[in-house]
Amino acid sequence: MERRKKTVVTVISDVTEHVVSLDACLVVIYGLDLGKRYKLDQPTTVIGRSSKCIIFVDQESISRNHAKLTNKGKSVVVKDLGSTNGTYVNDKVIDEVILKDGDLIKIGRTIFKFISGDNIENAYHEEIYRLTTIDGLTQVFNKRYFMEALEREMSRCHRYGRNLSLILFDIDFFKKINDTHGHLAGDSVLKDLAKLIKGHIRREDILARYGGEEFTIILPEIDSESALVMGEKVRALVAACRFQFQATEIPFTVSVGVAAVDDTVVESTDLIKLADQHLYNAKKGGRNKVCG
Repeated sequence: MERRKKTVVTVISDVTEHVVSLDACLVVIYGLDLGKRYKLDQPTTVIGRSSKCIIFVDQESISRNHAKLTNKGKSVVVKDLGSTNGTYVNDKVIDEVILKDGDLIKIGRTIFKFISGDNIENAYHEEIYRLTTIDGLTQVFNKRYFMEALEREMSRCHRYGRNLSLILFDIDFFKKINDTHGHLAGDSVLKDLAKLIKGHIRREDILARYGGEEFTIILPEIDSESALVMGEKVRALVAACRFQFQATEIPFTVSVGVAAVDDTVVESTDLIKLADQHLYNAKKGGRNKVCG
């Protein structure tokens, strides 16, 4: 009788340890395999550069066994496995933390979004749709959304005779930042820059990552003179800010090109071309300048 009772207890303990009841997954929102979903339906899931990892990410900035996710049935815990570059949750380096629905996990240069809940399938498809408009790294609009929005604003501008301006700006000597501090630092700079500017524009303005280290702002109802003022505001904000990555200060500046719709600007591509030419002039003129 005692032997049978002992056996039953052992079996129950073993089953309880391996039960996974929480429906959860990770979705790649920035990096290789954009949009790919990884179901967290195993008791443990290791992310790393080793081919033996369940989530295999082949990047130099990722350790062979970088982080482990444990599905405890009622929660999912992420733990750093002593990685070289650390594991980040919502931009904070962590050792071990319980994940909440919507948390962003950054491992190397890849960003995952943690999704959990009763309707995970619907949440996943909503996230995929979101990826068509939002840049995963900076969390501002992407180039695709920018082009569609600019077309709409141009049409509205011509139809009602309204003002419309455009700002293009990019980071001066961005390659030097990557070469000196590494690509992880470069990614951090891009995120912090986007966050800074996003906090200083109007609700109706549209900030987007145009490509690489280049950003753009659509300014509806703004004339060329006011747009130049806004361009100078962007330049001055960046020059005065103290950007840091892992306790290392990384000062940098931006060059700004400004353009406004006039009789010579008919298409959205004309406005982009004009702003880009002025950005080139700012670079050629010594950088950390505004031209328009």
